[in-house]
Amino acid sequence: MSVIVDGHHHIWRQADLPWLIGPMQPRIFGPYEPIRRDYPIQEYLDDLKGTGVTRSVYVQTNWANDRFEDEAAWVQRTADYHGWPHAIVAYANFAVDDVRPQLERLRRYPLVRGVRMQLHWHENPLYRFAAKPDLCIDPVIRRNVARLADFGWSFDLQVFTPQMPDAADLAESCPKVTFILQHAGMLEDLSPAGRAAWRAGMARLATCPNVVSKLSGLGTFIHRNDPAHIKAVLADTVAVFGAERCLFGSNFPIEKLWTSYRELVAAFRAAVAPLSTEQQDAILGTTASRVYRL
Repeated sequence: MSVIVDGHHHIWRQADLPWLIGPMQPRIFGPYEPIRRDYPIQEYLDDLKGTGVTRSVYVQTNWANDRFEDEAAWVQRTADYHGWPHAIVAYANFAVDDVRPQLERLRRYPLVRGVRMQLHWHENPLYRFAAKPDLCIDPVIRRNVARLADFGWSFDLQVFTPQMPDAADLAESCPKVTFILQHAGMLEDLSPAGRAAWRAGMARLATCPNVVSKLSGLGTFIHRNDPAHIKAVLADTVAVFGAERCLFGSNFPIEKLWTSYRELVAAFRAAVAPLSTEQQDAILGTTASRVYRL
């Protein structure tokens, strides 16, 4: 059994996340009452027992924007005490004139390996996060993302299919930055036309050698752990990116709304089973270890 690196998970404290307190707010992954509570590191470690996971990457969870450093500091303290997680993807606001003062503050935390500012926009308001659809071509965003190269950090890229051409242009404009495509491009339109458009967008992104695809959050729009869906998305993604540019991410505890960690890993192991041992190892561990420098 190969070891697994979890390239995308969250731990959180309810008090720090405004979307987990107060009235239920619509979220991209649907009703979330069961996870409107603390999800501490020990529960995460209990969830992954027996799955073969050996390392993990924490990805920011949208604390209040002005508390971006508090989030990184809390996760660093958690890691210092527990030994998990092994890397941090923090938040910074790339829409300001110069993001570098924020990045300098994040540099204080040795586990920071990258930054995410979610750029995804959808015509369906329930799926919408960014203020407008074309942030990938905003010159301020581009200038600031390029500055990550001076820190040796990656950018976790989150976009929908119609945004993929602009996202590819962003990646091409920042050739020294590694872009990690979230949730394999967030396939939400499962019609034949929707799948075809997604494949075309993924192929465009794959022409950028500095883009890799994270196979995470695949239950987001279907609200279940579907091994057949995972296998199909994984196969299509590997076909265009190659296994060496794909990595597994659990997206826990979001996926905990409809599955267990053990069942999720089992679905991914089944999906990679037709591939070579080297390809399996890349998807389940070595790609994440390389891009997040674990």
